[in-house]
Parts: sequence; C-alpha cells; structure tokens
Amino acid sequence: MNYLQKNGVICSFLLTACMISNAQTVLRFGHTDQAAGARDAAANFFARAVEQLTQGRYTVEVLCCGKAGSDPKSVERLIGGDLDFTVSATGSYAPLVPTLNLSMLPFLVDNYAQGWKLYDESPWMQAQFAKAPAKGFRFLATWEAGFRSMTTKEPLNSPEDAKGKKLRTFPNEMMRWTLEAMGFNIQIMPLPEVYLAIQQGAVSGQENPVDTIYSNKFYEVAPHVTLTNHVYSPLPLAMSEKTWQKMSTEDQRAVTEAAIRTANFSRIHVVGNDDIQLKQMEKLGARIQYSPNTAAFRSASEMVYVKAREKYGADVDQLLEQARIVRKKYR
Repeated sequence: MNYLQKNGVICSFLLTACMISNAQTVLRFGHTDQAAGARDAAANFFARAVEQLTQGRYTVEVLCCGKAGSDPKSVERLIGGDLDFTVSATGSYAPLVPTLNLSMLPFLVDNYAQGWKLYDESPWMQAQFAKAPAKGFRFLATWEAGFRSMTTKEPLNSPEDAKGKKLRTFPNEMMRWTLEAMGFNIQIMPLPEVYLAIQQGAVSGQENPVDTIYSNKFYEVAPHVTLTNHVYSPLPLAMSEKTWQKMSTEDQRAVTEAAIRTANFSRIHVVGNDDIQLKQMEKLGARIQYSPNTAAFRSASEMVYVKAREKYGADVDQLLEQARIVRKKYR
C-alpha cells in the first residue's frame, strides 16, 4: 500500500469515527392511535420538535397503531426502558399511580378551557403527576384527545337504552364503574380489536373521544354516535425515567420544551377538528345525537362518587373542589 492509499484509509477511518461520535440517538415512541389520528399527528410534531431543539442529537421514531403494544404494555415498557415515550389517557397510568384513577371521574369539567386549567394548574393533579418518576416514568406535558362519547349499533339517548348492552372500554376502574352505573355490561379489550368485535357482534359499541371514533372508523360498525361527553380524557405524555436520566440537563430541557409545544399544537388540532369530524361522519352515514339526556347520565353516575370516596377518601373531595373552582371560573 503506497503513501496516498495509507492516508486515504486513515482519513476514511477518521471520518467514519467522527460520524459515529456524532450519530443521532434514536428514541422510540409508541401509541395505539391510527396513523390518521390526533395522537399520531402530535407524536410526529413532537418528533420534529425534539430533533430541532436537540440540534439533531436525538431523533424520535414513532410507532403508531399499537406496534409497540397496547396502552398498558407501552407503560410497562417505559418502566423497563425499552420504549422511551408513550401517550395515553391518565387511566392507563393508574395501575402505577392509583389516585390517577380519579382523573377519570365522570363529568369533572364541561369544556376544554376547564380541562386545560385542571390538568395544567390543579395542585392535586400536579401532586399525582409528581409520583410518577418513582414508578419508572415521568410526565412531560398533557396533550389533547377530547371528551369521551359513545358509538353504538342502536340509538342511545339515556341510561334506559344502555341496559343490558355490552360496551367496550379500556382497562380503568373509574371508567368501568361509570359505565356500569349507566347500565352497560363492560367488555375490556385493546383498541385495535374493537372494530372487528363490534362488526362481529361481540360488543354493541364502544366509547372514546370523537377523534378516536373518527380515525378508527367506529361509526361504520356502530353508527349511532351519542355525545355524552361523560369523561374529559386528555393524554399525558410519559417518558421513561431511565431514558430521562441518561440525558444531559440541556437535552432534558429541550425534550420538555418539545412536549409543551406539542401540547399547544395538540389542543388546537383536536378542538378544531371535533365539529369537522362529526360532520364528515354524518356525511358517511353516522347518526349523531348532539343532545342526549345528559342529566340522566349524570344522575346515574352519582353512585360513582360514593364508591370513589369509600376507596380513595379525601383525595376525591380535593379533586372535586378544584374542579368546581375551575368550572365556575371558566364557564
């Protein structure tokens, strides 16, 4: 090998080593929403923000549609450190932070402004979020999904219509209590299985925010969409504590800022799409019940607060009082 060849090999080796030393760290983000859904839009917005704010030191690979596992499985993987981010309803984190079950109490807030204030500023809510790092993950910001409503094969105007019907929901104690109080028989199953289960008659319907109903096309198999708005169901973004601790302070700040920017994007995106998606579903054959007997659903849910107090004690009234203040201030 002559002098020029030797120097070429050395330069090539040094260039490769330099590229490796500056290689991006790839972080994995799993969620169960469809590629057309609001969660996926937010996850991809977040991925771009992370790469920008860390100046390319980190990139985020988004795994939609349950590719990283169900919501409970994704939280489990966060703790193990083989998944870096997930985003789900607070109820999905409640097995690790049990008091977060209370965030799924029925009819806590009446509109988005109230929900944002409750999740962003409520001392009770912040205290529950602060428990997460000791469990192996941490919350960075709260993204939006919307208020939960029903899709069923038959009309649903009041709890009378719910009696005996089998309804799918996700594995959460408070949600189960609420739906059972309304008269439903509850079936737990992963989100990707729901469409086929309704189509085959295993369940009569399901409940989810409008965006999830739309992106999963549940209105095709359960065309009666009833806007009960029974639970406000935003999506706290969670990050593996193992991943967090490996980051520099600078990158921790950057990822947190990316999460907050995405929360703003997510809220605008979901609020702006609710009416558009409802109208589009109507065009495709869905029958939207905009004004069900909400008072009857609220009345049926009262026993849930009684059961919650029996199990969770003073936490229930602390949260209810803070929600009451928010509702009064942001009507």
